[in-house]
Amino acid sequence: MPIHPTAIADPSCDIAPDASIGPYCILGPHTRIGSGTVLDSHINVAGWTSIGQRCRFYSHCSVGTDPQDLKYRGERTHLEIGSDNIFREFVSLNRGTQAGGGRTVIGSHNFFMAYSHVAHDSVLGNNIIMANAATLAGHVTVADHATVGAFSAVHQFCRVGPHAFIGGFSVVTRDALPFIKTVGDRNQAKIYGINSLGLQRKNFPGQTIKELKQVYRICFRSGLNTADALARVKEMQWTAPEIGILVDFMQHSVRGFIR
Repeated sequence: MPIHPTAIADPSCDIAPDASIGPYCILGPHTRIGSGTVLDSHINVAGWTSIGQRCRFYSHCSVGTDPQDLKYRGERTHLEIGSDNIFREFVSLNRGTQAGGGRTVIGSHNFFMAYSHVAHDSVLGNNIIMANAATLAGHVTVADHATVGAFSAVHQFCRVGPHAFIGGFSVVTRDALPFIKTVGDRNQAKIYGINSLGLQRKNFPGQTIKELKQVYRICFRSGLNTADALARVKEMQWTAPEIGILVDFMQHSVRGFIR
């Protein structure tokens, strides 16, 4: 088991034989490290954290530490991380809170750039990019293939939809819509059309992008209120299943969405 002699691991840890634990790492109680996962130097895994296979943690990451919540009283909560994730330098990830369900969950194939932060009880899907210093407050949900730009912040209980793109230095206090570019600060945040280039790079069919643009025009450029716009969208025939995803996201928004 390639564990550096300066690393400290609690006896209760479950570390895969081919995982690599670098110099001066500290692994707290009941930490699980999956096959092929690599921890570089000076990484703190505070305990009650499960990490999947083939993840890579660069130096000085803070993983599974106590939630930054004044109501937290030391109860046992968890951080669950999937496989094939990259965590660059100084990324911080907090466990959940009892009131929020007790778990912070991160899926697989995600890329967390330096100094990005995931707070308590957040749930992240797969293939997400969080750029440098991107920050998620507690209870945030981020769907698959979303991008949160550098130095951006997402408010508590907000949702970021699938394939959403949040531009750098944005402050998101309402839901960020799927497939759409969102940029701006708090009440000035606005949407700027379908993320056509990003969807093209992900090999979305041209017809799908065309239909998403049509729905965007109906919902946000026609002058109709949201209810009437969605009613019109539902009356029309669409071939792309992404239209249903966008409509469902809008209909189930609790905090409202940026438009």
